[in-house]
Amino acid sequence: MAIAILLWCIAALIGTAVVAVAAARSRHAMRTVYALCFAACGIALSAALFHLAAGGGAAQTLTLPLGLPWLGAWFRLDALAAFFLVIVNLGGAAASLYGLGYGRHEPAPHRVLPFFAAFLAGMNLVVLADDAFTFLLSWEFMSLSSWALVMTHHREPSNLRAAYIYIVMASFGTLALSLAFGLLAGSYVQYGFEAIRAAEHEPLVAAFVLMLVLLGAGSKAGIVPLHVWLPLAHPAAPSHVSALMSGVMTKVAVYGFVRIVFDLRGDPVWWESMVVLGLGGGTAALGILHALMEKDLKRLLAYSTIENIGVIFVSLGLAMAFQANAMQWAAALALTAALFHALNHSFFKSLLFFGAGAVLTATGERDMEKLGGLIHRMPATSFLFLAGCMAISALPPLNGFVSEWLIFQAVLQSPDLLEWGLRIMVPAVGGLLALSAALAAACFVKAFGVTFLGRPRTPAAERAGEADRFSIAAMAVLAALCLLAGVLPGFVIDGLAPVTLALIGESMPVQASLPWLTVVPIAESRSSYNGLLVFLFIAVSASLAVFVIHRFASRALRRAPAWDCGFPNSSPLTQYTAGGFAQPIRRVFGTLAFRAVEHVDMPPPGDTRPARLTVELHDLVWEWLYAPVERAIGFAAVRLNHLQFLTIRQYLTLVFLALVTLLLALAIWS
Repeated sequence: MAIAILLWCIAALIGTAVVAVAAARSRHAMRTVYALCFAACGIALSAALFHLAAGGGAAQTLTLPLGLPWLGAWFRLDALAAFFLVIVNLGGAAASLYGLGYGRHEPAPHRVLPFFAAFLAGMNLVVLADDAFTFLLSWEFMSLSSWALVMTHHREPSNLRAAYIYIVMASFGTLALSLAFGLLAGSYVQYGFEAIRAAEHEPLVAAFVLMLVLLGAGSKAGIVPLHVWLPLAHPAAPSHVSALMSGVMTKVAVYGFVRIVFDLRGDPVWWESMVVLGLGGGTAALGILHALMEKDLKRLLAYSTIENIGVIFVSLGLAMAFQANAMQWAAALALTAALFHALNHSFFKSLLFFGAGAVLTATGERDMEKLGGLIHRMPATSFLFLAGCMAISALPPLNGFVSEWLIFQAVLQSPDLLEWGLRIMVPAVGGLLALSAALAAACFVKAFGVTFLGRPRTPAAERAGEADRFSIAAMAVLAALCLLAGVLPGFVIDGLAPVTLALIGESMPVQASLPWLTVVPIAESRSSYNGLLVFLFIAVSASLAVFVIHRFASRALRRAPAWDCGFPNSSPLTQYTAGGFAQPIRRVFGTLAFRAVEHVDMPPPGDTRPARLTVELHDLVWEWLYAPVERAIGFAAVRLNHLQFLTIRQYLTLVFLALVTLLLALAIWS
């Protein structure tokens, strides 16, 4: 059975982690661990793909004598689990392949290798778990192993702070999910998913479960305002781990939300979808605005992940709204779009983090202000990074365009909704998505242009060399998948049909049999898209332009320096910077979103000091929500610190008073 193969692959990953601990100092440990992880993820990917390609089939279950004595550890492979296992193991295989080259530059491989394999095993276990105890145990195992990877370079104070905030948020999320499963289990304490699925849940209980799942899974996914750990932890981790955390682990969080809300909790109510829509739209807009302000390449990519998570949750909110209105065909469209975008994001975000890792390895810099001109020194990396930038900017014929186009097709069905609140809110959120898409394109024009184009701004950028063959191969595979999913999206949509059929009871029309592989979400009279024809048009047009230029243009070559406005010896520092590129957008949105303040120091005539412009940006979510909590905890900790120095008599008195208080509370409660 496929589920047995998957569990054996998880066991192999855990065994690899043990081997990595035993042989951490060995000269061959790095290649051995990454090769074993690549093989295990490859086999698991094949098993998941086979199950999904077979139409999802009957769910496969397996129980192991582990976990709670009366329950055991239950595992289940259905269409939803198979799809997310494809994301997990494809990302894991790509990261393992990338690590074969990138790992040679890692200064502390013994701190990465054991937890890398354990992290992959944890994500697989979360997706396969079929009871609350196993799910929560696997979730915490995934969180702790990824926290250890964030702590890899623990001697840097910023990394310690990132790891601390991450583990606090992860613990908070686990607590929220534990409470959600407690409500779902009810007074009968049925922790198996099959029993939870069959039980009836009161509307108030279901609403509380939704809020808790938004806190638990949303904190791991990066929904605003629970996103604060993400732009700190992703840059702190090694680049291939950042790719896993951003491209894969956030999708495991999406899986947790979909599994509980669409499968275990029961049918949604229309007003619940408004909560998810509002959070998704705000997350998308705020995430991309923060990304535009960044000059750290990895932090920019981390904030972009927040934006894409917002896009996914908007589509999930649409699916909930349509399902509440018995519009199953529209709910299937919205859910398909959400899952498609989750798959696409795992492709292009992993590719972009791999590219950022190659740049970091070659230059030692993440600050885009200290890069530039890398297209001449890293041509393969720059081309593949450009492919990722185009995909995440939703440019056809790449995959990002198809999933976002499907989401907008779902938005256009909102006039058929019955509730006026949804009729007003869905178009408003659609406008936020359109704004986010435009800002995303601008953001990645900045990311690619400032990093790879122009002239080197520092000697480190000038000395850069191309990435190793393993890194290039991993990036090339993901770039090819971005193209294939964009050119042949009908096959992906059909592959998702068993998932939506199991969760919604409906699926999109079969796409692969349509002429010219055209995608028709609802009906040809409404809208259609053909990625294959768009790709052929672009390829033929570009080839024709090249032929005409080479055939009819002058054969004389003339090279000259770029026009420099009359200054013959301009400095590379006069090029566009990341901050300069974002300045117009900062002045439009900065006051509202960042409370931005510009300080200009302009020396008077005769003063030879240089003029200086400094920009002060604020993270309002952190300052208004988390900083007061942090100060309150610090204040309470200082005041309660004297409890450590009590005498035994005082301790006994304190215990006695606490016991009496609890007994009184129980007496009053009963």
